[in-house]
Amino acid sequence: MKVKKFLKIVLCVVLALVLVAGGYLAYVFLDYYRLPDHLELEVSYNAETDRARGMPLVTNEPYSVVSWNIGFGAYEDDYGFFMDGGTQSWAWSKERLLANLDSICEWLAEGSDFKLVQEIDTDATRSYHVDEWAILSDALTNNHGWPMPYSVFAQNYDSPFLFYPLAQPHGASKAGVGTFSAYEITSALRRSLPIETGFTKFLDLDRCYSVSRVPVNGGGELVLYNLHLSAYSSDGTIATEQLRMLLEDMQGEYENGNWCVAGGDFNKDLLGDSAAYFGASDIEYTWAQPIPPETFDGVDIRLVAPLDEENPVPSCRNADGPYHAGQYVLTVDGFLVSPNVEAAEAKVIDTGFKYSDHNPVEMTFTLQGS
Repeated sequence: MKVKKFLKIVLCVVLALVLVAGGYLAYVFLDYYRLPDHLELEVSYNAETDRARGMPLVTNEPYSVVSWNIGFGAYEDDYGFFMDGGTQSWAWSKERLLANLDSICEWLAEGSDFKLVQEIDTDATRSYHVDEWAILSDALTNNHGWPMPYSVFAQNYDSPFLFYPLAQPHGASKAGVGTFSAYEITSALRRSLPIETGFTKFLDLDRCYSVSRVPVNGGGELVLYNLHLSAYSSDGTIATEQLRMLLEDMQGEYENGNWCVAGGDFNKDLLGDSAAYFGASDIEYTWAQPIPPETFDGVDIRLVAPLDEENPVPSCRNADGPYHAGQYVLTVDGFLVSPNVEAAEAKVIDTGFKYSDHNPVEMTFTLQGS
């Protein structure tokens, strides 16, 4: 009788676990959704700090753009993320998160006409439900020293509650990309990127890029793209498909007489072989593949990979633990430009990965005109 009772208890426990697992899978599938393509985005505007309203961009004058994946404010230089081989699933603490966000805002408040920021949490367990977009927007659009009165946010990640790691479940996450401009943005759009159709889609939810339009004197527009392509995919090819969609979009705008600049996190080795500049690593990752050359077939758009060959600085580290010498590093952040945009300089700004697992990248450019 004791054996039968024990077996019944074991059976009940197993059935309970099956029901819990089945219920969780049902929740993940039922919660899954994608935002519609060609979604109009709200352009926020701060009249108190605007110095450029009614002053369109002009050709043959230099402008600058910064792009930075801020790692949801958690990736300080001593941070290792569980999906990259580290142990952490949340920011160290809410206090450290807020302090790090303040430092990020201080850095972003300096210079550049356009700022493209990726991996901004709006409501996530991992960042203690801090609305990071509200913090960045308040800091940059209210900055009277170098005002960025125009801003656009596009959600590109909405994950159901993840019960892993068991000791500190990653939880649910909502995040996106934010664009800031010192010049008037007249309209903005969200474009939905292709994602994998298998189970991986539940780790790579609703990728997109945003499209912001800035008037240029004499007609036409600067079309500004903010991108964060897929990383956690099965073999890395989906990011190439996403890039191809973006290139064709930019090509169409260029053929319509506009100037195009894109910036962000490509999740590709933009140098082709970053190890040649930063040293090899024993670890290989599918997301860090070079961009296949045929990706650019049939388009005039060109890649601008930030690099100082005399003093090369990587734009990204693998967050398998605290930043250290010999860690896997590469450049995945950069820019794309149409032929009528001259990129004078593109560089990685060395922060020592103090605030994020990415260093900011910056490009100076001019809109070519007659």
